[in-house]
Amino acid sequence: MPVPAWSRRTFLATATATATAAALALDPLGPLAHAAETDEFETLRRRWLDIQLGSGYDAGAEPYASRLAETGTLARTFRATMAPAATSLWPGLAFDPPAGITQSYGRLWTMTQAYVQDGTGLTGDPGLLTDVLRGLDHLSERVYHSGTTRYGNWWEWQIGSPRLLMDIVAALHPLLGAARIAAACAAVDHFVPDSALGSYTGTSTGANRVDLCRSVALRGVLGANPAKIALARDALSPVFPYVTKGDGLYADGSFVQHTWVAYSGTYGQVMLDGLGRLFTLLAGSSWDVTDPNRQIVLDSVERAYAPLIYDGLMMDSVNGRAVSRGLPKDDERRIMRSDHFHGQGVIAAVALLAGGASQAERDRWHARVKGWIERDTVSPILSARQFGVADLARLHAVAAAPVPAAPEPTGHRLFAAMDRAVHRRPGWAANISMASERIAYYECGNGENPRGWHTGAGMLSWWTRGQGGQYTDWFWPTVDPYRLPGTTVSTKRLADRAGGEWGAPKPAVKWVGGTTDGEFAAVGQHLKGLGSTLEARKSWFCAADTVICLGAGITARDGVPVETVVDNRCLGEEGTASFTRGAGWAHLAGHGGWVFPGPDGTERLRTLREDRTGAWSDINTTSATERRTRRYQTLWIDHGTDPTDASYAYLLMPGASPATLAARAADPGWLRILANGADRQAVAVPSLGLTAANFWQAGTVDRLTVSAPASVLLRRGRSTATLRISEPLRSGQPFELVWDRPVRAVLARDATVEVLGTGAALRLRITPGTACATHGCTLLV
Repeated sequence: MPVPAWSRRTFLATATATATAAALALDPLGPLAHAAETDEFETLRRRWLDIQLGSGYDAGAEPYASRLAETGTLARTFRATMAPAATSLWPGLAFDPPAGITQSYGRLWTMTQAYVQDGTGLTGDPGLLTDVLRGLDHLSERVYHSGTTRYGNWWEWQIGSPRLLMDIVAALHPLLGAARIAAACAAVDHFVPDSALGSYTGTSTGANRVDLCRSVALRGVLGANPAKIALARDALSPVFPYVTKGDGLYADGSFVQHTWVAYSGTYGQVMLDGLGRLFTLLAGSSWDVTDPNRQIVLDSVERAYAPLIYDGLMMDSVNGRAVSRGLPKDDERRIMRSDHFHGQGVIAAVALLAGGASQAERDRWHARVKGWIERDTVSPILSARQFGVADLARLHAVAAAPVPAAPEPTGHRLFAAMDRAVHRRPGWAANISMASERIAYYECGNGENPRGWHTGAGMLSWWTRGQGGQYTDWFWPTVDPYRLPGTTVSTKRLADRAGGEWGAPKPAVKWVGGTTDGEFAAVGQHLKGLGSTLEARKSWFCAADTVICLGAGITARDGVPVETVVDNRCLGEEGTASFTRGAGWAHLAGHGGWVFPGPDGTERLRTLREDRTGAWSDINTTSATERRTRRYQTLWIDHGTDPTDASYAYLLMPGASPATLAARAADPGWLRILANGADRQAVAVPSLGLTAANFWQAGTVDRLTVSAPASVLLRRGRSTATLRISEPLRSGQPFELVWDRPVRAVLARDATVEVLGTGAALRLRITPGTACATHGCTLLV
């Protein structure tokens, strides 16, 4: 039987009358009272389809044609293998665990897209529609209905399945009939009751709350229920304001989910993407999101997300347990979930959210997105396989926007609320990952990331031009988990999931954070080892072309060696990058190098080049079992077994040549290490006018005295100087700082800085608050 001519445009154009009749059949108040309102429901349904399925693209052109054809191919496979049974819809996707329900809806959504979209080879195929409806009916009758008591992972019932179900109902609404629509709405009402959007606690916060609101809002649109749409809109409001603890966005740009986990790249992306879709859906309607705090979400693009994206990738320190997902074993498209995957998800969300931003914001965001598009050579964004045609169309439109591409910015961002820092200089970026009583060492759960133990032990990730794939190419399943770059660790063996799941393992330390002037920074971590007796103080002083790394007070009694991993670079499958050592320096071709100040220079440095083999399934039970080998260049300092008060010092210089490294190592005046002990760590770089210090307790260094633990950054010019101070302990108690140098006047100061005296010496009192905020003043010297 020939397939009738069909297109999505024809489908939408002929759908309105049928959809209106179905909506009115669900409305007990009758057509006269709500005809105009019903028209608005249909307008919103069609708008949602534009958001989800895209518009304005040529289905016969690339990259759309191949993506649509792939959708058709997958749909044929799913259609051919669908075999409704008492406990499943497809063999191998049992309803227990409930992930099988979500995966079944996912397959039905693929089949639905193949039916309603042009260019799939199955567009308008009546047999395909019959099979989709048969699958929907089976799930509704067997498991996803109001008579089922949920079991297993709550997420599958309240977020995963209803989100897909509502998309399917939106796309096929005119063809479903009132009974099916009512059954779908009743299922969402049952599994996502109004109470789920009540108190802002538990699993109804942050990104999870946005996902819940998405399903409820669509249920309201598709079931012609204005109260549900209003409930979903109003339930978004608790997501907007800055938080000071727990889940959500913080004023410093941090994003936390699961109470203790830095999660900008995954849960943060879900929140940004979900809000972008809901803002766009409801814009200008009777349920427009008008809460003025929505501006906080718009501000987060540049405050919270962009600083963590480098050449299209999202830094893994904020991707949580998702770093272990890699290549899922049940992913028919075989899409690698890497740092670029997560970064591109955020970039697509920014492109979507831009539709509701001001013109100035939109131009800035488009410039950033264009820059990321141009620079991501590891995984080209405009053809990224994770995207459907809707996101691709939006990204291609941004790429064609009449704004110049923005370069990667320089500067420093300290995300004190989630124990992360990002240092950006021309041609490179570095990211520091720490842990405290507020932020977990790592997160594992649902069989994911069981060996991420030392991620928060001072992991120092960095990228230079041409090295955007450093942590993309099978890094996490092949790297030695005891030798993550930058970390100081006891080599005591740990069990999988050591410390507990869902962000439970946290060190009993407070002093983690630092201070920054937006260009340079002093960052520090009081480190206690996970499952070990290790204790140390680690500092990173972030300057013009280097990160100065100090460690002190390194002590342990585990009966095993303690190491500081200077670096552990992935060289690829058969990397041949040459490694050379000189007097006080080391260099890795194509990457950069390290300088080791002091009389022993590189004598303490140990190196290893090794091939390591692993599978994503080693660190994630839902991932592929195929094994790959990657070559690593490892550099570490062995502090010996059971060290007492050991220390280290080295400079990381991304992109530096051997000549630059040799010159730095041979210049004794470039860096002065003022202190490197368990009580204080400090450096001076005279050529930069920089003095930076982390005081682990009250004390003095280089004429700087503090009356309490603090982090201090001092920069001197010819006639002026700037001071930046913070209190990483977050006690909130006022403390004093004295700079024993002549100061003629204080030209500017924050309200939290009180001037007690100038002249022969400067005396300040700082009232720090409890957020490890930076407080500053400008001085005439």
